[in-house]
Amino acid sequence: MPSFDIVSKTDMPELNNALDGVRREVTQRYDFKGSKCEITLEDELITILADDDLKLKQMHELLKVHTTRRNIDPAALDFGKEEAASGNMVRQVVTLKQGIDRELAKKITTAVKQSKLKVQAAVQGDEVRITGKKRDDLQGAMSMIKELNLDQPLQYENFRD
Repeated sequence: MPSFDIVSKTDMPELNNALDGVRREVTQRYDFKGSKCEITLEDELITILADDDLKLKQMHELLKVHTTRRNIDPAALDFGKEEAASGNMVRQVVTLKQGIDRELAKKITTAVKQSKLKVQAAVQGDEVRITGKKRDDLQGAMSMIKELNLDQPLQYENFRD
């Protein structure tokens, strides 16, 4: 029986490469000369430290541009609240959206059931498995899920015939 899995993963080596690109660009750009802006990654948390709000916004743009260049969807970045740091600096924590949570999985399964396609959806941990009798039904389910415009990037893996 044909099936595929819907997952939400971020390629961590590519993310490291994107962050290296941001660091390189910060050291080379004229508007960042003499500033103490830095960006670090710990587990699934990116910490941005900037001199002021303007530089923080520029770091956001750099992060989005470099992740897009590395084929990482910027929607996977969840920007947290800005907070004051020592030395009149600004800190912001960016969380990576990994895995499909219960609410999103429930939303996907109900959308699949309401679509009247001849497929079944089952939640398996932090992923959703779609099974059906025909490959065409599975491809229809993929396109229907893409049209939902969810706020989290999804990948379709493990397509089996």
